Amino acid sequence: MTKEEIKELVNLFAEANISKIKIKEQDGFEIELERDMYCDTPAPVFPTTPAPQPINVNVVNETHSSKHTKSNHPTINSPMVGTFYQAPSPGAASFVKVGSTVKKGDAIAIVEAMKIMNEIEAEFDCRIVEILVADGQPVEFGMPLFAVEKL
Repeated sequence: MTKEEIKELVNLFAEANISKIKIKEQDGFEIELERDMYCDTPAPVFPTTPAPQPINVNVVNETHSSKHTKSNHPTINSPMVGTFYQAPSPGAASFVKVGSTVKKGDAIAIVEAMKIMNEIEAEFDCRIVEILVADGQPVEFGMPLFAVEKL
């Protein structure tokens, strides 16, 4: 038997619904193919878990209330879209609180964007009059974060 004939035999054996074949030729060549028929059973199907269902979350955007838009105080605004944090890490003290006096360049909050924590710095010397955004609240570009009084 040639290699090509053996390959053809193996392919036919794989396609056939038989478990054993033995071929003997007159010149002494002998080939035997055997397989366990239980191996041809389909792979087990495991139950899949259902996709998580969306959770309804009510977000209250406190910065659009009329009390903030009528304020005569200048604001420090978010330079990017992200999530606002008042402290450098969970459980840590806030960067600033109402009444805090800060110098230009001092860190006053963090906005997380794409898993990067971006420190928000005071743009000028000022006193924090009001914190306009709740900790952990999503913010948009240009959204007022703090009402301040310039010093």
